[in-house]
Amino acid sequence: MIIITGGAGFIGSNLVAGLEDQGEKDLVVCDHLRDADKWRNISKRDLAHVVFPEQLWDFLEANAPDVRTIYHMGAITSTTETDADLIVSTNLHLSVDLWRWCSDHGVPLIYASSAATYGDGALGFDDDGTVGGLAPLRPMNPYGWSKHLFDRMVARWVEEGSPAPPQWVGLKFFNVYGPNEYHKGSMQSLVSKTFSVAAAGEAVTLFRSHDPKYPDGGQMRDFVSVADCVSVMLWLLDQPETSGLFNLGTGQARTFLDFIGSMFAALGTEAAITWMDTPVEIRERYQYFTQAEMGRLRAAGYDADFKSVEEGVGEYVTGYLATDDAYR
Repeated sequence: MIIITGGAGFIGSNLVAGLEDQGEKDLVVCDHLRDADKWRNISKRDLAHVVFPEQLWDFLEANAPDVRTIYHMGAITSTTETDADLIVSTNLHLSVDLWRWCSDHGVPLIYASSAATYGDGALGFDDDGTVGGLAPLRPMNPYGWSKHLFDRMVARWVEEGSPAPPQWVGLKFFNVYGPNEYHKGSMQSLVSKTFSVAAAGEAVTLFRSHDPKYPDGGQMRDFVSVADCVSVMLWLLDQPETSGLFNLGTGQARTFLDFIGSMFAALGTEAAITWMDTPVEIRERYQYFTQAEMGRLRAAGYDADFKSVEEGVGEYVTGYLATDDAYR
């Protein structure tokens, strides 16, 4: 069986769909569904089980001989969450315990890190996963710090020759967008958050730039389709010799005007945009540029193309957001 923690979340549920599409059986989702529509992210899947996180260890012990791989996507992903104790308990402790369990039982572990580990980006976006390469990075929020701390622990364990899973991969996801992100509230992509406004013929509001190097809407991100993220994760399942820490973006930064413009283009309408000041409370920490260095993943053998924002957003709009059923 394959276990996906966070399997009812955004990236996790798309991964479950991708695994099912390629014929994988015995898929186990570990997640909380709560009382909103998150359950719809997995409502089309043929699952072997849904396990709550507090039940995971009993489930693992009862099924240890049958566990093929664990994809650890579960975490508190909000960059605005301020309860650092909750973040450590959820993001760090579970990751450490899964690493140890996978090491003891010879099970591959593929886990979600984040581009938030790069902080303000002043040091670039090189996915150097060594102890020395990770040490200078300074994340700007508890979420990014929790992911970075686990990356650093892994780097140290590997350098020291401590027990490790037979395959381990950390993925530093950049700005992921696509179906099943609707439960994420303010953490949704701008396309998801603004689609209903644009589809109604109204103007979409974007943050003004407060950096003279970037025009309004010229702020840049490495926007990556969740479909491409799933493709990488499925490829890793068939590459047992590949371990390491890798960026997962496209390697090409695009502007917010490009991103939102692709949504309007998919709707067949002219872009209509109004501007608002970036809130003072986040203005000093606002990132104006992110772009994944993709050389290490390419060197590991991944050679598929990544979707442009025009292609990825177009598929998202026409295949999901503009349909009667926006869920994958």
